[in-house]
Amino acid sequence: MSQEKPGTDRTLATALAEAATTAGYAPSLHNTQPWLWRVLPDGLELRAVRERQLTATDPDGRLLVLSCGTALHHARVAMAAEGWRVAVERLPEPGDPDLLARLTASRADGADPAAMRLVQCMQVRHTDRRPVTEERVGDAVLDEISRSAAAEGARLQVLDADQVLELAAAASHAADVEAGEPQLRAELRYWISRAEGTGLPPEVLPEQQPQTTVPGRDFGRPGTLPVGPGHDRAAVYGTLSGDEDEPDSWLRAGEALSAAWLAATRLGVSVVPLSGVVEVPGTRQTLRHLLAGVGFPYLVLRLGIADPAHAGPPHTPRLSASQIVDTSAVRS
Repeated sequence: MSQEKPGTDRTLATALAEAATTAGYAPSLHNTQPWLWRVLPDGLELRAVRERQLTATDPDGRLLVLSCGTALHHARVAMAAEGWRVAVERLPEPGDPDLLARLTASRADGADPAAMRLVQCMQVRHTDRRPVTEERVGDAVLDEISRSAAAEGARLQVLDADQVLELAAAASHAADVEAGEPQLRAELRYWISRAEGTGLPPEVLPEQQPQTTVPGRDFGRPGTLPVGPGHDRAAVYGTLSGDEDEPDSWLRAGEALSAAWLAATRLGVSVVPLSGVVEVPGTRQTLRHLLAGVGFPYLVLRLGIADPAHAGPPHTPRLSASQIVDTSAVRS
């Protein structure tokens, strides 16, 4: 059977390699990009790269697998935008836990316009840690973002005012705990001093700690991103959660994060992931309490309307395609 896409001379292998490259836009913890794609004649394999795991911050690999899930969803959307249907087998080899997913592609009826718009969102999406405006995100918009997460198997639960105060206390406690862990601080310093396609450069980190209801991460040193006098009182906070606390659910949570974040970008909503409170076991249990003990929290999200008077921060660096996409199995 021919591998050509209808109406073009592009092969399936080319489309797969380009989708894997596009998935490089996906967000990840401290921009570690802990994934590697292997292009096969009829699909892709997604592998976790343990060398880019934050072993002090994320010893169980929850956030590594979640990060890889965002790349998985990005690749799926990129394939749909090019007119391919993708079947996904998650964790296909029990004896190989680093093989997170295997994608098999087949022809679809045509390119998906909605997916094409989301690919554009991938290219402009960024993380702006500065305070948001006094304009609150509308309920209809929040519902649409939540539905996008639910479609990928995770829940985005918006917190009420009292729950946000509990979250703020938990985030502050988590920050104190992590500040007292030398290995964790050293790991963080490493990832904010990288200059080789990964990590968080000074330009994306605030020059001073922003005024926020829920404290953001203290990166240990100031960045160069200007911060105005605003506060994020109008921001909305939500927990991304699911029914299980296993690698399969972490992967799906990443797919849900990607879907929600791309929907938010399309709708003009700024998203900041807050992982500190889930990195500390005690405060992760506090989040479970906020969920009434139903389900497991994977991440906290801050949603708001960014100040249109401020230019968005630059995009974080990205690894080259040759560093994240292995095409050796399809080279002629």
